[in-house]
Parts: sequence; C-alpha cells; structure tokens
Amino acid sequence: MITVYVYTLDTLADWELGYATAELNSKRFFKKDAPNISVKTVGISKGPVKTMGGFTIIPDCSISDIAVNEKSVLLLPGANTWNEQKHGAIIEKARELLLAGATVCAICGATVALANAGLLNLRPHTSNGMGYLEMCSPHYKGQHFYIDNPSVADRNLITASSTGALLWARQIIERLEVFQPDTLEAWYNYFSSGKEQHFFALMQTLPTSK
Repeated sequence: MITVYVYTLDTLADWELGYATAELNSKRFFKKDAPNISVKTVGISKGPVKTMGGFTIIPDCSISDIAVNEKSVLLLPGANTWNEQKHGAIIEKARELLLAGATVCAICGATVALANAGLLNLRPHTSNGMGYLEMCSPHYKGQHFYIDNPSVADRNLITASSTGALLWARQIIERLEVFQPDTLEAWYNYFSSGKEQHFFALMQTLPTSK
C-alpha cells in the first residue's frame, strides 16, 4: 500500500493539487497491476483549514501519523501561509521522508519552505524562479542546482512552479508507476493541448475492464 499524504494548510492553492489528487484518488486511468494507493489529507492537527478557493478541509490525520518509509508520498501545495513557523513540523517530516526514500513533492510556495530548510541546496529543483527563492529564502544556496522548468523530478524529490501543476502531476504519476506509459503520455498530451485525438488515444490505452 502506497499512502499519499496531502498536506493541508490555510490558503492552500486548490488548483495546484487537482490533477495529481484527482487521478490518484479516482484511479480511473490506472493500469491493471497498479499498486494500491490511498490518499489522505494531513494537517498540523485535525482542525479545519480553509483553502484559497474558500473550501473547508478537515484533515484525515495529523503529521505524527505519517508513516516514514519508502511507500509514503508527501504532497506539499502552495499557500500564502508557508512563512508561519508552525509549518516547520511538516518540513522536518519531509526531511525524514526524503532520507527514508519516500517521495516528497512540493509546488510553488512549498518550495520556499524546503529551501529554508536547506533541502534544495544540493539537489536539482525548480520553483517560481531562482530570484523568487533568493528573495523568499535567506538560507537558499542551491542556485547551481536550479533548473528553469515548470517541474523537475530528481529521484524522490519533485518540485514545481505555480504554473507547473500538470507536469508535476505527470511526474508524480510516473514516479508511482500507476499508469501504463502510453496512458500517461496520452493523458498529458490531452490535458496540455485539449486536442480531441489525444482523448481518444487515452481511451484506447485503458484496460478493457475500465
């Protein structure tokens, strides 16, 4: 069982998670032999949080409940509240997860939190721009490892800019090996272009039982 933990915090950027969480939770395009996936929301506590879009989320579990092993995945969304000290606990958990071989995925403002903890100093990564990280993170020393792409996968660390949600989702899905390669290619082509032929190509890649 692979558990995908989605960190929830006030002002969470709803749209940045949508592609990844919808596919991992619904399993609608999973291959027949895909690993079993469970998606859980996690918070500092189990108290409600309010997203940027105005939705209320009640976390399924708290940070202490996260299993630290290679079958865990942590998604860190963007938000306007990452500078609050209370979020240090999830970043320390991210550090533990990376060391354990688990997968940590951060997008937009969450990359600043990783940068502040020194977790981007020695690994290929991206964000909303190198200047953005330098401006927002006084401890950032990873300029030589910065890649100016919407999303960058470096083994078990996947980072993205605020405009990289779709590619970020693709790299997360690829990392978890839940789609057939041709399904993932068609899925990405369709959602990145909107062209009808890619939708039909996507449908043709699916198992007949779907």
